[in-house]
Amino acid sequence: MANTLLVHHAERLVTMDAGRREIADGAVFARDGVIEAVGPSDALPATADTVIDARDHVVLPGLVNTHHHMYQTLTRALGPVQDATLFPWLQGLYPVWARLTPEMLHASTQLAAAELLLSGCTTSSDHLYLFPNGCRLDDTLDAATEAGIRFHAARGAMSVGASAGGLPPDEVVEDEDAILADTERLIARHHDAARFAMRRIVVAPCSPFSVSPRLMRESAALARRHGVHLHTHLAENDSDIAYTREQFGCTPAEYAEQLGWLGPDVWHAHCVKLDEAGIRRFAATGTGVAHCPGSNMRLGSGIAPIRAMRDAGVPVALAVDGSASNDSGHLLAELRLALLLQRVARGADAMGAREVLEMGTLGGARVLGRDDIGALAPGMAADLIGVPLADVALAGADDPVAAMLLCQVPRVGFGVVGGRPVVRDGELQTLDLPALVQRHRRLARRLVDGG
Repeated sequence: MANTLLVHHAERLVTMDAGRREIADGAVFARDGVIEAVGPSDALPATADTVIDARDHVVLPGLVNTHHHMYQTLTRALGPVQDATLFPWLQGLYPVWARLTPEMLHASTQLAAAELLLSGCTTSSDHLYLFPNGCRLDDTLDAATEAGIRFHAARGAMSVGASAGGLPPDEVVEDEDAILADTERLIARHHDAARFAMRRIVVAPCSPFSVSPRLMRESAALARRHGVHLHTHLAENDSDIAYTREQFGCTPAEYAEQLGWLGPDVWHAHCVKLDEAGIRRFAATGTGVAHCPGSNMRLGSGIAPIRAMRDAGVPVALAVDGSASNDSGHLLAELRLALLLQRVARGADAMGAREVLEMGTLGGARVLGRDDIGALAPGMAADLIGVPLADVALAGADDPVAAMLLCQVPRVGFGVVGGRPVVRDGELQTLDLPALVQRHRRLARRLVDGG
C-alpha cells in the first residue's frame, strides 16, 4: 500500500526548482518517498497518511553535506592540537585515531548523523580513511541506516607512511592491493546506483601526502569500471601545496589531472589554494569542490576562492568537514560561514543567501552525481526540512529565506528523508539521542585516554 506525506501551510516554500520558486502558504505532497506535487496549499490534497503542519516555517529542500569525517566527533576540541595548522594537527591526532574500534565508528557515525539531521541535512558523504583494530566501512553504513540519513560512504585510505615520506605514521597505513580489494568488495555489497538510493560507495584515497600515485591512478580506474564517484582532499593549505611541488614537481591541480582525477565524477575537498589555472581546469572538466569554511578558518588554512570558482563555472558544494577540525557538524551554520567568509574576502555583495542555499542543495546534489535530490519538484526525492520562524533567533526577520543564513538557526523544526519524518518538533525520531550522547562521551574518553 502506498505511503503518502503532506507538508502544507508553509509560510515560505523554497523549491530550488528550475524556476527557483518561493511559494507563500506552500505545500508538498509525496507518495512512497517521491514528490508528486508542489504548490499552494489550497491546490494540493488536504490529507495524507502523514501530515506536517508547516505554519510559521520556512520549508526547504534537505541540505547536502559533501565532506565529513564522522569519526572525528570523538576528538573534538582536543587540547594539544587546538591551535595547530593542518599538518601538525594531523600528526597530533593520528596516534589517537589509531585506537579507534568498530564500536567507536558506529557511535560516532550516529552522533554525527544526528547533528546533521537536526541542522537541516538529509544527505551526507563521509570520508573514512583509517581502519585500525578491525574497523570497516560497513560499521558506518549500518549506523547511518539506523539514523535515517541518505549516505555516501567514501572508502578512504592511506598507504604512504612516514618511513616512505608520507605524513601519517606507518601504523595507520594499509597495503594498496588490500585497499583496492576492499573497495571492490564494498561496491559489490553496498553500492546502490538506483534513483533514490539511500546508500552509495565512493572511492576516496585520502590525500596526495598519504597515498601513492599508483593508488590514485588505480583507484580512478576502479571507480570508473564500476561507475562510482571519486573523492579526495586537495590544495588545502600552503604546506599541502609545498608537499605536492616537492614530491611531484607540479601544482595539486596539475597532479590531479595527471592521475585522471578531473571530471564530473570527481570532487575534491577544500581547494583553498586552487590557483587560476586550476580553477579553469576544474570548470572545463566539471570537477567539483566541497567547500569547508569552518574547518579552513579553524586550521588557519585561508579563504577558498569560491566566488572565482562559481564565476568560472566550477561545481561548488558545502560541507562541515571533520568534527575535530571544525569542530561542529551544524550544516546550516556552515552555510552561514560560507556566506560571511566570501564577504570578508570580496565585500558585502560578494555572495547572497539564496546563492549559498543553492550551493547547499543543488550544488551538493551535483557534486555527488545525483539528479534526485536538492530540489522540491515532482519526481524528486521527498527530502525536505522546516525551520520554525517563531524561534527567538529568527524573530523580526523581514526576509524569511535570507534569515536562514543571516540569522543563526539553532535546529530545524522537522526533517524528512525519503518521505519519512526523521525530526519532529525539533527532536530526532530515529535514535535515542540522550543515550547515544552518553555512550559517545564514554567512548570518546576511552579513545583519548587510551583506555
